[in-house]
Amino acid sequence: MSLTVARFSLVSAGVLLALSAAAAEPGTSLTVYSSAQPGGIPAEWYRPLPGMGTPMASQLPGFALVRTDRELQIPRGRGTIQFMDVAALIDPTTVQFLSLTDPEGTKVLEQNFQFDLVSQEKLLSRYIDRNVSVEQRGADGTKTIEGTLVSANDGLVLRGADGSIHALREWSGMKFGELPGGLITRPTLEWDVVSAKGGPQRARVSYQTGGITWWADYNLVFTEGADANSGTVDVGAWVSLLNQSGARYQDAKLKLIAGDVNRVEAAAPMAKARLQEMVVTASRADAGFEEKAFFEYHLYTLGRPATIANNSTKQIELFDTATRVPAKKQLVYYGGDLGGFYGGPAMDRELGPGSNTEVDVWLTFRNDKDSGMGMPLPAGRIRVSQQDKADGSLEFIGEDTIMHTPKDEDVRVKLGQAFDVVGERRQTDFTVNSKGRVMEEAFEIKVRNHKTQPVEVVVRENLYRWSQWQLVEQSQASVKKDARTVEFPVKVAADGEATVTYRVRYTW
Repeated sequence: MSLTVARFSLVSAGVLLALSAAAAEPGTSLTVYSSAQPGGIPAEWYRPLPGMGTPMASQLPGFALVRTDRELQIPRGRGTIQFMDVAALIDPTTVQFLSLTDPEGTKVLEQNFQFDLVSQEKLLSRYIDRNVSVEQRGADGTKTIEGTLVSANDGLVLRGADGSIHALREWSGMKFGELPGGLITRPTLEWDVVSAKGGPQRARVSYQTGGITWWADYNLVFTEGADANSGTVDVGAWVSLLNQSGARYQDAKLKLIAGDVNRVEAAAPMAKARLQEMVVTASRADAGFEEKAFFEYHLYTLGRPATIANNSTKQIELFDTATRVPAKKQLVYYGGDLGGFYGGPAMDRELGPGSNTEVDVWLTFRNDKDSGMGMPLPAGRIRVSQQDKADGSLEFIGEDTIMHTPKDEDVRVKLGQAFDVVGERRQTDFTVNSKGRVMEEAFEIKVRNHKTQPVEVVVRENLYRWSQWQLVEQSQASVKKDARTVEFPVKVAADGEATVTYRVRYTW
């Protein structure tokens, strides 16, 4: 047997085949877990550059549990079994082997994971002081130099049969006599087993692997209603799986669980991992996901097998597009987001930044059956478009992320800042009596609308100086949202202005 290596690449067809990702045989199921933040997977990770696959894969925020059932030939008595079809990023400490045919009579004594994979550098190091044939291209064609490999550092050094030394800085190929013992072409699990019966047995192998993750993407199309503050959205949802684990999962049973699941990490600890588990049962070829509660999480079951190729991104529709879901566009002016109080009353008159003028634009809709939805939504990124009536094209108008959202809850999407609506906030009075433990502050907030139609704006104010406060004056009714936040809903006429004033008293 001979083996030929071209510089910087293995050219033996057999070796190339062995280095390719292993294809999972029928009977494989896959459970994918993800700790990816919504929208946290950069687009360049979908298509890593040549030579970047392994480092990029090891950084993917997720892992998978792989389970494979297959027929294996078990030796009678004590013997060794090798299992090569595993992911390149397998965690060998998670491997489990079980004989389904004879679970009581077949026992694993030792378990090994062999990962000393063949490479150009390892082949060269194993052939030191052994005979090789080196090809060298030149102006006169290709010539072959045969001899004993003396060194492979910074080029090649060969000693010919006549004792001559050949120092080669450039070379195009090399022929080896055989693949040295101890090198393998792909990651291999090896078990030392003892079996009373032996023979062909159905066995189950399971393990965890890195280099795989998933996330949810939502595509919304917003249609304006009769007034500037209402409309509808069409909601499409997709699950995206990114597989760089080093294995292909053919016709796999795929599971997806959405929820925040605690997991211990050896490095870069994460308090919670977003776990997403997908299952497939033999069903209609076009069957989609079905959802149900699972422990304290949610299980989405895909009704058909799925093939997930290595180094690929696969998208599967999470649910049929929900059309004409009632939505509300909300303008919010948050002129002074100053956080909260710390340790004692904040008595500095000039506390906080200057007035913010931007008015935020939010889109809100209800995730319930009456709105045409009602499915628990996994955390993910939401992209919103709107149709340009002039030519019918969809134009992007903003994106945001959502956390896991149960049914019968509101979904709020921040789209950006309004162009034609601006705010202005200024302090009009401030007094403090430290002996009397009382402080008062007054504000004037103006919202100007440069649109040709009226708008509704929520003026949000943060009462940040101390926990005990009371609004002693206000130009209009307010809504207390939490212990330090109030909101004033206002209507602003077309090309008009609305003013909100209030005075707050703090005591301690």
